[in-house]
Amino acid sequence: MAGTVLSLGLTLLGLLLVTFVIGRVMPIDPVLKVVGDRATQAQYDAAYVAMGLDRPLYVQFARYLGDVLTGDFGRSISTGQLVVDDIKRVFPATFELATLGTLIGVLIGVPLGVIAAARRGGIIDQAARVVALVGYSMPIFWLGLMGLLVFYGILGWVGGPGRQGIIYDGMVPAVTGLILVDSLIAGDWGAFKDAFSHIILPASLLGYFSLAYISRMTRSFMLEQLSAEYITTARVKGLSERAVIWRHAFRNIQIPLVTVIALSFGSLLEGSVLTEIIFSWPGLGQYITKALLAGDMNAVLGGTVVVGVCFVALNLLSDILYRVLDPRAT
Repeated sequence: MAGTVLSLGLTLLGLLLVTFVIGRVMPIDPVLKVVGDRATQAQYDAAYVAMGLDRPLYVQFARYLGDVLTGDFGRSISTGQLVVDDIKRVFPATFELATLGTLIGVLIGVPLGVIAAARRGGIIDQAARVVALVGYSMPIFWLGLMGLLVFYGILGWVGGPGRQGIIYDGMVPAVTGLILVDSLIAGDWGAFKDAFSHIILPASLLGYFSLAYISRMTRSFMLEQLSAEYITTARVKGLSERAVIWRHAFRNIQIPLVTVIALSFGSLLEGSVLTEIIFSWPGLGQYITKALLAGDMNAVLGGTVVVGVCFVALNLLSDILYRVLDPRAT
């Protein structure tokens, strides 16, 4: 466990080094972003020194490292607020969207992959392979636009862009930042239904891409197990096919499946940028995109570090789950 923590710590350190270097090589002058292009040379020089840019790079990195470890990402030029406060405001929206998308991917993708492997070459197997292929090849922005056109514009089955309709916007007290949870805490069923109608389409879209990955990997893991000798032995002993598949084969793929689900969740956290833009979802992906277009490097680097920390945390959680599922793991 200590070795895992050390490895993750070094990974995080490497992430901070990479983000620091990116902030220095980007063709954006951070001083001009602060003082403006009409500032005098004296004002520019004063800001340059105040920001510590006159110091050696190793000193700047040490200062950057200390600031990040204390949760100080600087101030956003775009919003005028501390970046950490901005992230606290936008991250719950991305977390809620990615979590629901992952749940959809797991609840459908895992059984689909298991059944496809158990009935290899059958109709379900062929359908699962087509679903996975389309999920990998179809552009997410096109699916998002088509989904809005059909389910919102034509059929009216779901809510439009944004997290809530105008009527309920700002009406639910923020407790966790997760609009579905907060509306339940407030006992406002109208707000809950409205929030659900807005999140179900983008979450289903992300869930479909998660489903495609999870079902394909589950099928691959199951095929490997079903061809093992212990499965043949279990069948010879007269065990039912259900017991062979779920009690023996599926149990042995749980550990690699944990990694697949964790990677899928992390990918949705950092890869939902296009989805958030299409659906006007006020999450971290949209925040980083707007900051990048505005040259707001404090916000960009802050958001990037948060996503990297999420991946590190998910790896640590996966390692803990390994030991829960298999106490023999060291």
